[in-house]
Parts: sequence; structure tokens; C-alpha cells
Amino acid sequence: MTPRFDLIGIVTDDLAASLAFYRRLGLDIPDGAEREPHVEATLPGGLRMAWDPVETIRSFNPDWALPPRGQSRVGLAFLCDGPAEVDKLHAELTQAGYDSEMAPFDAPWGMRYAVLLDPDGNGVDLFARLDQQD
Repeated sequence: MTPRFDLIGIVTDDLAASLAFYRRLGLDIPDGAEREPHVEATLPGGLRMAWDPVETIRSFNPDWALPPRGQSRVGLAFLCDGPAEVDKLHAELTQAGYDSEMAPFDAPWGMRYAVLLDPDGNGVDLFARLDQQD
């Protein structure tokens, strides 16, 4: 199956400020989400938006550095049929010459995850729930 565009992800160094901003734009973000390591909101039409604090990213990738303001901190995420499809697509795209930012790994939030870079250097995530069957 073809991966499905499912999520827009933002990495933030101030989760509370970011959530307050998007709440003011009308997104339904639960109260208290500021204390979570990962926050999601479903947008009209079913697309999801997610926020990850820098500390969450560094907890599984200590060498990761937050891009400077003005450079991309937003990633597009594609839902795959299962963990094996994440690995397969990552391999196919890197063999085709696209750069990998993060090889496939089992993320602490229960997802198989990988990050590629599109030709302009934007992060493109591939993911599937670990409990999802291929």
C-alpha cells in the first residue's frame, strides 16, 4: 500500500508557548498537554498535527540539534502499513539517492520511525505503530 500523508510535526523548544499559539488559532489541544512528552491534535478532515519538545527528541537521539530559527522545524509524516514498510521505504529511498536523517528505529512512543530528507532538506517522517501487523 502507498503511505498516507497523516501528520504535520513541529519540534519546539517551548511547548507551552507553541500550544498556546495554535490554541489561539482554533486548534483543539487538551488542557495540561504542556506537561506531555508528545502532543497531538486532529485537524478538520482527519490530518493530525503533533508537537515534540526538544528534550523528547534528544532522549532517543542525543546528538540531534534543533535547527536555528528560520530553518525548517516542521516535518511531514507519512503513515505506513506496518513497521516492515517503514524499513522497506527507507531502504528504497536511500538507495535511490535520498538522504536519511534517522535510520528506522523503535521510538519510545510506540512507533517504528525513520526520517528522510526531501531534495530541499525538509524532514519527511515514515512511521507505523509497532503493534500494527505488516
